[in-house]
Amino acid sequence: MSENALLSGLLVLDLAQEPGRTAARILGDLGATVVRLGPPDPSLRGQVWDAGKEIVEPGRLDELLTSADVVIATPSSPEGVVADRGGAPQAVWVDVTPFGLSGPKAGWRATDLGVMASSGNMFATGDPDRAPVRPAEPASYSHGAAETALATMTALASGQPQHVDLSLQETVLVANMGAAGRFARLPDRGRRAGANIGRTREIWPCADGFVSFGLRGGKARIPTLQTITRLVGEAGIEAPALTERDWTTYNHNKVSDEELRAIEEPIAEYFSTRRMADLYAIACETNLMLAPINSPKEIRSNLQLQSRGFFGPFADFADFPVSFVQVRDHDGVIEKVQPRTSPFFAGSRRSEGKKSAKNGEGAWAGTNILEFGAGAAGPIATRYFAEHGATVIKLESRSRPDFLRTYSTEGLDASAMFDALNAGKLGITLNLKDPRGVALAKRLVDEWADAVTENFAPKAMKSFGLDYDALSQDKPDLVMLSACLLGQTGPHRNYPGFGGQGAALSGFNFLTGWPDREPVGPFGTITDSLAPRFSAAALAAALLYHRRTGRGVYVDLSQVEAAAWSLSSWLLDEPVRGRDGNRSAVAAPHGAFPCAGEDRWIAIAVWDDDDWARVAGVIGLDDPKLTTVADRLERVDEVEAAVAAWTSTREASAVAEQLQALGIEAVPVADFGDVFNDPQLAAREHFVELTHPKMGPGAYEHNGFRLSNSPAGYQRPSPVLGQHTDEVLADILGLSAAERQTLAADGVLE
Repeated sequence: MSENALLSGLLVLDLAQEPGRTAARILGDLGATVVRLGPPDPSLRGQVWDAGKEIVEPGRLDELLTSADVVIATPSSPEGVVADRGGAPQAVWVDVTPFGLSGPKAGWRATDLGVMASSGNMFATGDPDRAPVRPAEPASYSHGAAETALATMTALASGQPQHVDLSLQETVLVANMGAAGRFARLPDRGRRAGANIGRTREIWPCADGFVSFGLRGGKARIPTLQTITRLVGEAGIEAPALTERDWTTYNHNKVSDEELRAIEEPIAEYFSTRRMADLYAIACETNLMLAPINSPKEIRSNLQLQSRGFFGPFADFADFPVSFVQVRDHDGVIEKVQPRTSPFFAGSRRSEGKKSAKNGEGAWAGTNILEFGAGAAGPIATRYFAEHGATVIKLESRSRPDFLRTYSTEGLDASAMFDALNAGKLGITLNLKDPRGVALAKRLVDEWADAVTENFAPKAMKSFGLDYDALSQDKPDLVMLSACLLGQTGPHRNYPGFGGQGAALSGFNFLTGWPDREPVGPFGTITDSLAPRFSAAALAAALLYHRRTGRGVYVDLSQVEAAAWSLSSWLLDEPVRGRDGNRSAVAAPHGAFPCAGEDRWIAIAVWDDDDWARVAGVIGLDDPKLTTVADRLERVDEVEAAVAAWTSTREASAVAEQLQALGIEAVPVADFGDVFNDPQLAAREHFVELTHPKMGPGAYEHNGFRLSNSPAGYQRPSPVLGQHTDEVLADILGLSAAERQTLAADGVLE
């Protein structure tokens, strides 16, 4: 486990099963003291997620409830500890459930399979001619663990006891990159694209496995497309579709299917004769946006991870994933510091001269964040704070806007994905190629910002003179987060990439799909939505540390490390488990089964023999040789065929209601239209209606948790480019109208 003291003095009582149990480990890695009721769990997952915790006798429950700052529980889990929330009135109490504590599905049974089915993400993952699929490791628990940790610290930031209600369904929706909310404007229900992302191939066979390589266009990908053209030519492969193409004008959405196949063919030939390791070495040397589909073997031997100390010895493990983040201040590594105020909960209020969150305000009210960044991984992290009351200013330039703005044929102010991921923020433009633009950015840091975030490649902020070492010279108490793909240090730190490469390098591609086909998805290139939760959690811990100590913090987060950390038990397990559709090693049946209608499915999981007896009675499969899990796993094809025959003539919703009434996990596999119209989400007011100045009315999505004593929501949609520049310069920096006009005329505000 990592040694840092951001949350030193915080006492967390862990009463939970996954993902709350994993969230408690995250808080412990950030410096909290975590106590879990015993006895010790000798299983691999128990050893991993309880690492660093103090295991105590169950008889101490009442005593610990009265002293805990935080209690984390999973009330719907049959293995979870049952406790009365009234026993800890002084604490932040976090309840993690599949669908939340309110709404018509609040009592529904669901594990990872059912949660993923309910989110729309599973529907859009997989091959179009097969059932929807989810990763073999529980992705909803990976998402949910980091979001639970963030929810805990958001409640602490309010400075008052809170009851946190976290819905895993709502949490996972972020992984869809706003697709469910966009249904209000564009009724696209989603589709499974196999090894493609959209129209273009993303996963390619090579000599000893698979690699991730995208053929999408855009400014950031031009060097990669030029490099692959050169490599294919040097290999002696004739490729006029590559060599005769102007990649600077290439748009994958505007070329014909025949052209795409002609582009793909020579690239596929090149990959097919080369090993993953050799292709990755070329990628690291040339900055080619290509990544191997890593298994645990490749992840454990990865030089970048080793150089950053991602693995270390613990207990009987030589290569234990010890940390998902690195933190330091301008003097070095963070060490334990006596808080200004004790106990922790009282000390989490804003420091002197700053505004505290009060009743009727969001938990992060009074917190100012200056965001440099683009895409999904950076903006999603700061959107959490905007939703809970912080003021977030997103800084762009007209020559270098967030590239998600280009994902529209209607101009830079009409990108639906940018809009979804940047709700609630102010937007300004400054030309950072002009020293005056840099000076204005520095003034915002020095005079206004509590925190700065960025997710550019490591060289970018330094080239502007806006890196942590430069900024902390003038502001030593600065809190800053850098969250690039591979981190700020190490031999591969400058390797470029997006979520596609992150999903490949961290192991999620390897775990998703069918054993007889290429890996797929998960939809939304999972690290783009998973890593921001870890980024936001680390940033929240840093902000709380600053409030208590007055000291600054630099947070260096690798998106790949965060995702790989969430797969820790898989990285340590032998033999290695790969993708196997939706099947489970401990439950049968466990999968998505066809229902009446076009591409309609239901996720069903049977976890014990009593459950199976009830299911068998409903479907009419009376076979005494299938009464145990071992029996059913041995004859799983036969069992699943019988279940599919029964479900195939029935509506998914009717099957779910019938089986849930019997206590069986059964959840319809929702497409994005189903998610948008889900009565459960409507009851929890998941969608917020706002009007965008260019795109008109839209539905904006809450994140996964609600606080009992602090509101959450968005005051505005995403900003059009430069919408608030004049306002920020006038109201925050005090520039006169004449000064602003001069800067605008000189191109400094572009």
